[in-house]
Amino acid sequence: MKTWGIATALAGTAIVLVAGCSKPADDKTAAPEVTATATTTAAAYPTRAYFGDTHVHTGWSADAGMDGAITTPEDAFRFARGDEVKSNTGMPAKLARPLDWMVITDHSDGMGTINEIRAGNPDMISDPFVKRMYEAMKSGDETAMRSVMLELIDRQSNGKLPANVTDPKWMVSAWEKTIALADEYNAPGKFTALIGYEWTVNAGGGDNLHRNIIYRDGADKAVQALPLTTFQTMDPEKLWEWMAAYEAKTGGKLLAIPHNGNLSNGRMFEETNFAGGPMTKAYADARQAWEPLIEVTQIKGQSESHPSLSPNDEFAAWDLWDRGNLNGVAKKPGMIRTEYWREGLKSGLRLQGALGANPFKYGANGATDTHTGLATADDSNFFGKFKGFEPSATRWQPAIIGAGRPGTIYGWEQAAAGYMGVWATANTREALWDAMKRKETFATTGPRMSVRFFGGYDFAGADANDLVKAGYTKGVPMGGDLKAAPAGKAPTFLVAASKDPEGANLDRVQIIKGWVDAGGKTHEQVYDVKWSGAETGRKPGANGKLPPVGNTVDLKTATYANSIGAAELSALWTDPTFDPAQKAFYYVRVLEIPTPRWVAYDVVRYGAKPSSKVTMIQQERALTSPIWYSPAG
Repeated sequence: MKTWGIATALAGTAIVLVAGCSKPADDKTAAPEVTATATTTAAAYPTRAYFGDTHVHTGWSADAGMDGAITTPEDAFRFARGDEVKSNTGMPAKLARPLDWMVITDHSDGMGTINEIRAGNPDMISDPFVKRMYEAMKSGDETAMRSVMLELIDRQSNGKLPANVTDPKWMVSAWEKTIALADEYNAPGKFTALIGYEWTVNAGGGDNLHRNIIYRDGADKAVQALPLTTFQTMDPEKLWEWMAAYEAKTGGKLLAIPHNGNLSNGRMFEETNFAGGPMTKAYADARQAWEPLIEVTQIKGQSESHPSLSPNDEFAAWDLWDRGNLNGVAKKPGMIRTEYWREGLKSGLRLQGALGANPFKYGANGATDTHTGLATADDSNFFGKFKGFEPSATRWQPAIIGAGRPGTIYGWEQAAAGYMGVWATANTREALWDAMKRKETFATTGPRMSVRFFGGYDFAGADANDLVKAGYTKGVPMGGDLKAAPAGKAPTFLVAASKDPEGANLDRVQIIKGWVDAGGKTHEQVYDVKWSGAETGRKPGANGKLPPVGNTVDLKTATYANSIGAAELSALWTDPTFDPAQKAFYYVRVLEIPTPRWVAYDVVRYGAKPSSKVTMIQQERALTSPIWYSPAG
């Protein structure tokens, strides 16, 4: 790995600054090979994880354009595949490593309108609100643009946008151009450009219930139906009906990925339908069928779990955006319980008992949700969520959400996250989509570490030597279902994690278990199953907690050293508290050693002087899709 000096970074602020750490000798090996699901043949086992982003907005999205973004879908695809492009503030921008695949998900609401407003289309700016949008963009005043953008979200969430913005005629040209560009940049085996869009439900004044719609298809099918908007409906059941109609008409395939639930003010995992009525088995079946994955990490914080929900999880308090919804409307007591993935997974087990189906059977997705067109999730090369938060000495200061409202979030609280690893048989639209559908995925906060996870009843120690064959012939992979346990047996899990070849060593591998007891009460437990430093005496203390791995971060230079941690960690682990009568799930969390956060790089680049409350050091991580156990098989 090349080590870039600080002088290089200062010479051009958009040049990638790679953390100055030494590459261990064993880093020269590639990530271990990986396999497919138990439903495929041995010849079709995947051989690698492909990394990409399911959530990228360009200047063609209304809110991004309102904030001053000018990047196009073409810029976004070029950037993701490794080309240098100009950022929205005119800086040269380039990924240190290209992505394997990417989806542009510009908002369907207002698709095609922002360019017309920016150009001063008389049909648009005849409306007073739209004219204010036009004048704010023309002025270039960040405060004015952000104020109008806040009003835009308020109006969109309450159905009060003017008709000349909601008219679908503006969408036609923008959609056709976007999907044609996806076909143009799609290069099977090299770089996959997937087609998608975002259905943007901001219910009740900013409760984030957005979904990204991912196509398996090319433009020939995608062009046959315009994307659904929330001007037509905000009800997810109507979205699923639209998806079914699209598939029936075109013969194509779709899936939906709900966004981070942490800004939904309690609505992402609410136990009713959208209208507040009772949840039914048909609802649960449909939600499970159309939505295999959910975002658990992105720029707007994490939705894995929360310290108030998981008080015994020492790693639950990370990247928390837990004060309000998308517009800064403050949370009320009890809302947090129905916002987070882990709690939703537990609730799903309980609801399965009542409904006969699990509505919250979600695998793990990580994405950026960038509104710059630049899918950057590396802390050393983070371009922020909006144009106004591209690299500068002061970008950590302004409010990014809900300025002046109780749930205000500030720039420094952005997370340089995330990407998704997909265990697919090939880098193609079809193979990647199929792997997403079967939930053979894992989310990361940005690093491209690889994680393997299999569950079964017949694994033995020697199986770690041939993880691929054993995993698929004796068990199921992440995203899979374990049948009822044979008499006298508990599930055993094979786990293998490798560091990002260009990143930090690993601290530990954990398995998180959730289950529901006979009385319908849910539980969770975090297990440390493998950790670095065991050979030199690192072990759990009397309290059962593993001591910290250490910290090599030098904030004066924004560097760290791989002198602690491990390049690879693997384990064979059997659930010590297994009850064959209890429904359960298991997922893996892998933690890196501490590394500098993006603000630390800004301090070195620009001499930025953030306050003491700003987080400067982090432990990046990966989260796998769960494996579910059901006594019914």
